[in-house]
Amino acid sequence: MEVEVKLRIPDSETYKTLISLLSPFHIRTHNQHNNFFDGVAGQLSSKRAVLRIRFYNDQPTTKCIICLKAKAVLVNGVSRVEEDEEELDPTIGQECLTDPNRLGSLVESSRIMKRVKDEFFGEINDVEGLGFVCLGGFKNLRNVYEWKGLMIEVDETSFDFGTLYEIECESTEPEKAKELIEEFLKENGVSYSYSVASKFAIFRSGKLP
Repeated sequence: MEVEVKLRIPDSETYKTLISLLSPFHIRTHNQHNNFFDGVAGQLSSKRAVLRIRFYNDQPTTKCIICLKAKAVLVNGVSRVEEDEEELDPTIGQECLTDPNRLGSLVESSRIMKRVKDEFFGEINDVEGLGFVCLGGFKNLRNVYEWKGLMIEVDETSFDFGTLYEIECESTEPEKAKELIEEFLKENGVSYSYSVASKFAIFRSGKLP
C-alpha cells in the first residue's frame, strides 16, 4: 500500500515560489513520461486498476518501471493505493508503446504481468489471447527535496489540456507529514489546496479539476 500526502499548487507563479523556497533541500530532478494501459475489454479499469509504464528520461541513463495500481482512495489530501512495481528494460517498454499486445509476451518474465494475467484475465490460458490497449499518457517534471526527514516531490505535470502543479510526499505517518508541510506553506504564504483526484484520473477526465 502506497500512502502519500497530495497537495495541489494553484499556478505557475506559486510553483516557482515553492521550488525557490525548497531549493536548499533539492537532491534530484526526474523527467518522467507516464503511459497507461488497459485490457481491450476494460479488464483492469472495471476493477479500479491501471497498468503504467513510466520512463525516466534522465541523463545519462534512461530507466523504465512497470507498475500495477489498484483501488485508489484520496481523502483530505491523503492518497492510499495498492501499488506493485518492477524495473523493465527500456527497449521492451518502448516496444509496448508501439504494440501494446507486446505486454502479453511478458507474462513469463515479469512478475507484474503475471499478476495482471492471473488477476484480470483469469479465464484466458493462452498469452496470445491477452489483448491490451494504450490509453495514452503525460509528461511530468519532478523535483525531489529532502526536508525535515521527509522526501518531498514537487511535480509539474503537462497534460494536453493544461498543466498541474502538485506536492507529493510518501509517508508511513501521513497526517504528521501533512501537518508539517502545511505549516511550512502557511508560514511562507504559499497557496495550496488538498488534491481531489489522482493524475491518472485527471488525465482520463480530460480537464483540470
